Amino acid sequence: MRILKEDASSGNVKVQIETDEDLWHLYNVIEEGDLVTASTTRREEKAADKLRAERAEKKRMTLGIRIEKIEFSEDDLRLKLLGTIETGPQDIGQHHTLIFENGDNLDIGKHHWRDTQVERLRRAVSESKKPRIVFVSLDQDEATVAVLRQFGLKEVTTVRSGRSGKQYAEKPQADGYHEEIASKVVPLMEPNMPLVLLGPGFEKETLAENLKRMHPNVFGRIHVHHTGHSGMVGINELMKAGMGADVLRESAVGTEIEAVEHLMSEISKNGLGTYGPNEVMDAAVSGAVETLLILDTKLREQDLDDIVRAVESQKGNVLVVSSHHDGGKALASLGGMGAILRYKLG
Repeated sequence: MRILKEDASSGNVKVQIETDEDLWHLYNVIEEGDLVTASTTRREEKAADKLRAERAEKKRMTLGIRIEKIEFSEDDLRLKLLGTIETGPQDIGQHHTLIFENGDNLDIGKHHWRDTQVERLRRAVSESKKPRIVFVSLDQDEATVAVLRQFGLKEVTTVRSGRSGKQYAEKPQADGYHEEIASKVVPLMEPNMPLVLLGPGFEKETLAENLKRMHPNVFGRIHVHHTGHSGMVGINELMKAGMGADVLRESAVGTEIEAVEHLMSEISKNGLGTYGPNEVMDAAVSGAVETLLILDTKLREQDLDDIVRAVESQKGNVLVVSSHHDGGKALASLGGMGAILRYKLG
């Protein structure tokens, strides 16, 4: 994401969408009641002939929409904003839908920007510079291909080997298992994007060798890790196991899952962890919070700037956790907020 313009006096921020993940960040920033202005298409108004107006071709124009409903589709990565037209050349007061994708610009106007919303935009700018990660979690029979985005894991496809035990033992390279995996993974790769191969047994090592041989210019960064399971279970196992690979630790989701695992561990042993709004606020005011964890959905529903400021004023860290991965689901079970402490409160 690029922040193109900020006007503190009017409360307007203009941004450009650069990645799919930016749509998720905007979904967490834009609220009902905001005024969003963008280029869109709408049938040209012809007051003299309403029937012809309905049949007229759509024209491009800039409209300001007072937002009434916000929709984000994780499957096809689309952000839809529905509301009434408040500014523009025509149809003031009528309903319109804005649909955003990569490359689009939009101006967001708010009566009041929360600190957490501004920080969310800043984070979107920095996170967009980090590469996403592609996973292949496999054994001899099946491979799951998944992509780690800024807000969670997305399963892309499953490839089955079609091998029998005897056939594989006699002719380990006689099938197209690895070729089919490569055909699914190559279109997902971008420059400098890491590929993580994982699973039980030695299939992952053989795949790594074959991928480098088949596509030496595509797979520059391959990381191989052993897990007890394959499939999505294996990927989550790797991400919860202390994040052994630096490439995972650098990702937003990896950082979030590791922090939630730490929090849950401290709570389970009655150590340096707490949860609940009153308990976390008491710890924040006392300067005891080392890291505050807040679920993104909770930030959309509540203004938590007071507790965030309390933590940051005492040099604590604030981590917004996506609800779209296992770490987020674990934090949701605690009410959507918890804190890793510097010291125990009396």
